[in-house]
Amino acid sequence: MNGVHAAMRSPAASFYGFNRRFFTLVDPQIMRNIGISAHIDSGKTTTSERILFYTGKIDAIHEVKGSDNVGATMDSMELEREKGITIKSAATHCEWKGHHINIIDTPGHVDFTVEVERALRVLDGAILLVCGASGVQPQTLTVDKQMKRYSVPRVIFINKLDRAGADPWFCIEGLRDRLGLNCAAVQVNIGIENGLQGMVDIIRNKAIYFDGEKGETVVEKEVPEDLVEMCKEKKLELLAALAEHDPTIEEYYLNEDVNVPVDIIKKSIRKLTIE
Repeated sequence: MNGVHAAMRSPAASFYGFNRRFFTLVDPQIMRNIGISAHIDSGKTTTSERILFYTGKIDAIHEVKGSDNVGATMDSMELEREKGITIKSAATHCEWKGHHINIIDTPGHVDFTVEVERALRVLDGAILLVCGASGVQPQTLTVDKQMKRYSVPRVIFINKLDRAGADPWFCIEGLRDRLGLNCAAVQVNIGIENGLQGMVDIIRNKAIYFDGEKGETVVEKEVPEDLVEMCKEKKLELLAALAEHDPTIEEYYLNEDVNVPVDIIKKSIRKLTIE
């Protein structure tokens, strides 16, 4: 952790005093500062809008470019809404499962890289967004280097799987080959492109579907029969990635045992991601 992280995490009197005076008191132990970074037009602002909607921060989803004459919540500048790009970093917050989450939406265009640099200095972790159709792009490489420079742990979200030509497995191979990341999927998509229906959580072995007008209702079902073998294969890939650095997972992997307790897998993923 660098000095900024330590200061934001430590229960210093000045920090609590600042909160008491201006904001609701937040225990640093349940607060997270996260950022969303990606190549331009990968869907960062759109993703932020969905996060705010599903966490109950906003009541309606608005689109980039202000096609509904409102515009996305994180695009506050008129020029951003007109051009459909993020020019300056924007911050907001939401509540999720007992945690207070501060979100910073950063620009993707190379001309505004300084905004990404500023944001990364205060993050506990980041989401590296990758377009499911385009895969790893030039600015993806730049953002990854920035995250490594500031030692920011990240999770990768493969977006736009409903687009023509989307292929999450091509994206993951690109992340391994071009960025040198030891990454593996924790979900398997159910359908692709126009036929995208939901996803399988391979850690819990459950199929997840999103019902309702905006997908706000989560429905869990058994894994579709045609995906059972593929999910087992991808779970072994995940265990292999974890086993390289976790002796507990290594024992399961060497025995080709995919029935690893959920809490053990989650603990291992969290520990290795932070490291």
